[in-house]
Amino acid sequence: MAPRAYWKGSLKLSLVTCPIALYPASSQAEKTHFHQINTRTGHRLKQQMVDEQTGRVVDKEHKGRGYELSKGRYVEIDEDELEAVKLESTHTIEIDDFVPNEDIDERYIEKPYYIVPDGKVGADAFVVIRDAMKRKDKVALGRVVLASREHVIALKPLGKGLLGTTLRYPYELRDEDAYFDEIPSPKISRDMVDLAAHILDTKASKFDPHKFKDKYETALKALVKRKAAGKTIEPPPEREEPGNVINLMDALKQSLGRKKGGTSSARRRRGARARRGRKRRAA
Repeated sequence: MAPRAYWKGSLKLSLVTCPIALYPASSQAEKTHFHQINTRTGHRLKQQMVDEQTGRVVDKEHKGRGYELSKGRYVEIDEDELEAVKLESTHTIEIDDFVPNEDIDERYIEKPYYIVPDGKVGADAFVVIRDAMKRKDKVALGRVVLASREHVIALKPLGKGLLGTTLRYPYELRDEDAYFDEIPSPKISRDMVDLAAHILDTKASKFDPHKFKDKYETALKALVKRKAAGKTIEPPPEREEPGNVINLMDALKQSLGRKKGGTSSARRRRGARARRGRKRRAA
C-alpha cells in the first residue's frame, strides 16, 4: 500500500504550475517507543486536560486556544479566526528565489520531504522544473503551510523527484556569540595543528550513512527482549572517566602513532604471527 501524502498542492514557477504531493522523508516508526502504564495493573495510562486553577478535568468541547497577553490573562482564538490568516502557500509552493546550495547555513535546515508529481497531469511541468534546476545546479526557495504554520522550503533535485527541506526562520536560531564569546584563544604551536591534521588524514573517509549504527536503540531492543523473557537486568559497571590531558603534544604524538601502527596489542599479535610464520618456513 502506497504511503499517504502529508500535503498536496501545486508547485509554481512564474506561470508554470503542476500538482505535487509531499511525503515525509524521515520516520520514527522503527524506533523503540515506551507507553506510560499503571505499574499495579499493567494497563496503559490516558492523559487528561486539567484546569490549572480548579483542578477539574476539561472535556473536549471546552478545549480551545489562547495567547497569553500577560501572566494568567489570555485572548481566546478560535478555529474560524485562524482560518482568516490562511495564506496562498496553504495550497501552493511558489518558488521565489534560486540560490547556490552552499549558501544555505546548515543551522537553518529542519525537516526533509520527498516531492513527487501528483498524478500524470502536469508531470511534464514537474520534470521541466526539476531538470532546469539540475542544469543550473541551484536550490529553489519557496513557502509552504504545514501544520497550520508557514515554512520556507528549499527544493533541489533528487533522483527522479525533488527533495524539499523546511528551513528555520532567523528568530528560531540562537545567537552563537552568547556561547562562543568566552572560548579562550590560547597560543597553539603550528606543530600541534600539523599533528592534529595528520590524525584527521588517518581518519579520512567518504560519507556513508549505512555505517551509522544506533547502539542505544540496539541496546534498548535487547533490554526489552531480556525483560520480556523474565531475565534480571543488571546495571552495567561504572566506567572510569578519562583523565585530563596533561601534555597535549604528547597526546597528539601518541594518537598519531596509534593510527599509524595500530594499538600496541595489535602490533604484538601481528609480530607473533610473523614469528610463527618464519619458524614454519625455517622448519
